[in-house]
Amino acid sequence: MCAIRRGLAALAVALGLLGAACSNGEARQAAPTSGAPAPPAATGSGAPSPAAGTRSAAFRAAGVRLVQVATVQQPVAMALRPGERTLYVAEQTGRVRAIRNGRLDPGPVLDISSQIVAGGEQGLLGLAFSPDGRFLYVDFTDRNGDTHVTEFAMRGRRADPASERLVLQVDQPFANHNGGQLAFGPDRRLYIALGDGGSGGDPYGNGQSLGALLGKILRIDPRPGNGHPYRIPAGNPFTGRPGARPEIWDYGLRNPWRFSFDPATGDLWIGDVGQDAWEEIDHEPAGSGGRNYGWNRREGTHRFAGDRPPGAIDPVIEYGHDNGTCTVIGGPVYRGHDIPGLRGAYLYGDFCAGWVKAARLQHGHVAEQRDLGLNIPQLSSFGTGPDGELYALSLTGPVFRLADTTP
Repeated sequence: MCAIRRGLAALAVALGLLGAACSNGEARQAAPTSGAPAPPAATGSGAPSPAAGTRSAAFRAAGVRLVQVATVQQPVAMALRPGERTLYVAEQTGRVRAIRNGRLDPGPVLDISSQIVAGGEQGLLGLAFSPDGRFLYVDFTDRNGDTHVTEFAMRGRRADPASERLVLQVDQPFANHNGGQLAFGPDRRLYIALGDGGSGGDPYGNGQSLGALLGKILRIDPRPGNGHPYRIPAGNPFTGRPGARPEIWDYGLRNPWRFSFDPATGDLWIGDVGQDAWEEIDHEPAGSGGRNYGWNRREGTHRFAGDRPPGAIDPVIEYGHDNGTCTVIGGPVYRGHDIPGLRGAYLYGDFCAGWVKAARLQHGHVAEQRDLGLNIPQLSSFGTGPDGELYALSLTGPVFRLADTTP
């Protein structure tokens, strides 16, 4: 989920999913590979606006309920393997589980619990399958608390422990803000979320430093090349810039616990956990990396530790810490069919408050927004099924499917 500032600290024992990353001791990369990002979509981005505008009748009428499909141990992330209908779920404690045909497979797909430290914002935090389904990638904090992105070959329905290969290692100066999201984009490259390194206020200035991997979203080709554990894709925005890490896709992030790609447009949505006052959602048109989202100079649209960086991008959604809120959980854009009133809407929630909201953009601004009336205790993450339908995970154990209330 995301890093948790002060408001989450009280829940950190139950938590265990926010993360960040640091930039010392990472594996080095090889020469660039081909494969530029997808072209930008027509949608723009801009400063947030209030949830206003003309609401569609369908959006107003959408009724949503929760259907529990499984219970696992501290679920924090979900992924799909291409060519399958199985739901793969990461348990913070170190196992990857499979939900097949509505039933939880009793045996784990992968168990790395002996390699990790779990609790608070540490543990197994993210997973993703390669576009061809041959490899499983996981993001976890090792027993020293440092971030590993590791590859496993799939052998049938299980990951082969003997095939484990370290892709990227990042030293973590503190135990919080570890990020952890992994996802292959529409360009078939692996995107990795890393928080600012933890503590509070970004004491090392990682968010604004292009020489650090912390406080970033990275974009790599995770397959080895020329003796290096991964390669830098063509089109990365900071390749060749003196002092900049070529892995960086976006920067100025505090703890981007969950991000997602719109399957219809390729746009990137980032849920970035705030510090003391503001949670934010960032929207990025497809292929337009290289953006500075402002942390730690800005928290949302507000001044934090300095002047606004030149060219910084404001979030499209922000909300304050009131009514029990504390940590934004970024979700997906819904492109399924079972809930027609939500089609094309972006969903997000809050870990402490447990609500889920849906929003639509128009010309880069929020045109309509709605609370779906759900309550998910310790909401940790969202997922999308092979049919495009929505799932939500509770750190207390349940995996829910979101369903239409209309028969």
